[in-house]
Amino acid sequence: MSSLSTSPRSLDPYVPGVSVIHSLDPRVKAVLALGLILSAALAPVKAWPIYLLLASLSLSAAILSELGVARVLRRSALALPFMFAALPLVATTPGLPVVQSALGPWEVCITSEGLEYFLSIVVKSWISVQTAVVLVGSTPFPALMAALRALRIPRLLVAVSGLMWRYLFVFSDEALRLMRAREARSSVPLRGQAGAHAALRSGRGGRSMLWRARVTGGMVGNLFLRAFERAGRIHAAMLARGYDGEVRLGALSPVTFQDWAVLGCGLGLLSLLTFVGILFWG
Repeated sequence: MSSLSTSPRSLDPYVPGVSVIHSLDPRVKAVLALGLILSAALAPVKAWPIYLLLASLSLSAAILSELGVARVLRRSALALPFMFAALPLVATTPGLPVVQSALGPWEVCITSEGLEYFLSIVVKSWISVQTAVVLVGSTPFPALMAALRALRIPRLLVAVSGLMWRYLFVFSDEALRLMRAREARSSVPLRGQAGAHAALRSGRGGRSMLWRARVTGGMVGNLFLRAFERAGRIHAAMLARGYDGEVRLGALSPVTFQDWAVLGCGLGLLSLLTFVGILFWG
């Protein structure tokens, strides 16, 4: 089957389950996730034992959620390329030189402090992204939006997040339509039945790489135009149905004593780790 038949709904990171993490109240999960991310951000640069404990907590949550450790690590690794935006810190942070080399007219000096600073940013970012992956993987998106509103997150921020998430599927749907149209109109070189079937399964069609690049460029522009027009129609339909800037979400059930206990213990542990990190390495 062609890969183009994939449904846009496959983009949804939520995985239904009955794990301990799934059963927690969405508000509790949101607060604990934000607390863990904040603890990682506040941890001093040299507090490697604290980083290890926070990473252990994040990994434990991934195991308890039954999402699959490999799945969580694979999804969190998608953010690694963005973390390398901090790579220039290894050469711009003053400290003990480790590597010195000439790069044209410039002298590049990598310092141990710069390396440590860069690695701390990578670890903090990885812990934060992995925590967010577990949160969205164990919580339905409507329940997560309702939890944020219950936590008094500004209505505009929640509305923008919700619309951005929903329009992601609009873009995906339009992109799949364009790719199906290109596949239907692209010739397949006759290299035998096996070669033709392989080309069809790849969704690349025929002709040269330059032709495919030119067609892809046109598809990108067409995608934005079609998505923009469809977004206008969706917005008009929402206004016709009484949309006033906020999506009405279902009421959440009351927080149980067990959820309060988990919330208290989790925040207490995160506060302790943050305090110890600042006390000994701050």
